[in-house]
Amino acid sequence: MTETYQTLPTRQTNAPHPVKTVAKEPFNLQSVIWAILQNLGTLALLAIAFPFNLAIVLGSLFWSWFRRSSPTLITAEQPKNILIAGGRMTKALQLARSFHAAGHRVILIDTEKFWHSGNQYSNTVGAFYTVPDPAKDLQGYVDTLRAIARQEKIDLFIPVAIFAVLYYDGMTEHPLADYCEVCHFDAETIQMLDDKFAFAEQARSLSLTVPKTYRMTSPEQVLNFDFSNEKRKYILKSIPYDAKHRLDLTKLPCETPEATASFVNRLPISEAKPWILQEFIPGQEYCTHSTVRDGRSTLYCCCESSAFQVNYQQVDKPEIAAWIERFLSAVPGYGQASFDLIQAEDGTVYAIECNPRTHSAITMFYNHPGVAAAYLDPQAPSEPLRPLTSSKPTYWLYHELWRLNEVRSLKQLQRWINTIWQGKEAIFRVDDPLPFLMVHHWQIPLQLLDSLRKFKRWIRIDFNIGELIE
Repeated sequence: MTETYQTLPTRQTNAPHPVKTVAKEPFNLQSVIWAILQNLGTLALLAIAFPFNLAIVLGSLFWSWFRRSSPTLITAEQPKNILIAGGRMTKALQLARSFHAAGHRVILIDTEKFWHSGNQYSNTVGAFYTVPDPAKDLQGYVDTLRAIARQEKIDLFIPVAIFAVLYYDGMTEHPLADYCEVCHFDAETIQMLDDKFAFAEQARSLSLTVPKTYRMTSPEQVLNFDFSNEKRKYILKSIPYDAKHRLDLTKLPCETPEATASFVNRLPISEAKPWILQEFIPGQEYCTHSTVRDGRSTLYCCCESSAFQVNYQQVDKPEIAAWIERFLSAVPGYGQASFDLIQAEDGTVYAIECNPRTHSAITMFYNHPGVAAAYLDPQAPSEPLRPLTSSKPTYWLYHELWRLNEVRSLKQLQRWINTIWQGKEAIFRVDDPLPFLMVHHWQIPLQLLDSLRKFKRWIRIDFNIGELIE
């Protein structure tokens, strides 16, 4: 496929569109009351769960102590100091456990906002530091990051969170490029992968299938788009990460022009925050993770996916692996790439977007001894590391408990029980149980208390990434 979609099919019209205005929200007593009830109610539910969680963790600690009559510590032939950014997230914890199991020392960092990260209490974490938020204090972030790298004699830096991945204006190389190896593509590659429109253009240049994709910098561009000759609906997605709107898959055009205009004008589309208008391809969605060295995957997994993904189970999809292998063959350097794809009813694979960072699906490698080598060994094997066949699907228990209110039938209840019975809780581990307690009953409650103090409401709690989505 070589065609491009730079030219938008524009609808000719002289009809004025509603003008979007942004004003400071007035004090709303009802909103404040709902914020108080939401935060207090959630804190109460967590308080009810606390004794059960504590009993499980204390039992695990006792069991681990009882069985540890003669502990054996694995020591790597050349132990490394690994710095992982995004310490509040489960994927950071999983990487810490994988590197520790191979005999390496792991240091976690996160922004000052997440000083209370529950993962710092893992017995696989050698040290935990906070750094300034680079979006607010870039120089402070860079200086602190470098100071940590010097003090801890870091050999490898792995960013798993958004703040640690993106290059900021004026940056031509990563702040730690002169201090250690960095699992991070260069600025140009990162920009291409993280920009949904640029990514689609790159894939198209390699004759790979992607949905029709148009870059939008104003609501008027969307409203002037000519949908009349399109066979499929379209959806809007922000190019910069947008936690609030990323799950909104409203299909355009709506039933009426007025409804379309009302929806579009509510979105923060601008030159500074561009969006894409992307063809909606019906089919099964998949997500993948690849650790990449010089155009080859050293570690790879693939799962069925959905808009809000918190369950992961490895599936074998050769056609998806082939698409990704072809795309990555043109990606230079060392880094990580997580793809979202759709397989249409006719079997065609379409890539929707790519995020240049660790995917939470890496939790499926919880029992694989080769993860550290896949990151550290510059000699990539002929085939990438994949989850073991004995690997169980991973889930987050507190997400599943929250979903109980959606159970409406015996069949749904049975499916819920099977998820718990046949899967592996992503945070909990018998020989490392404290993160399971501290994430759910320290890290999240402190955020709820802060939200309560500010009378703020939130959309959901994401226990996977360890924060409230506001």
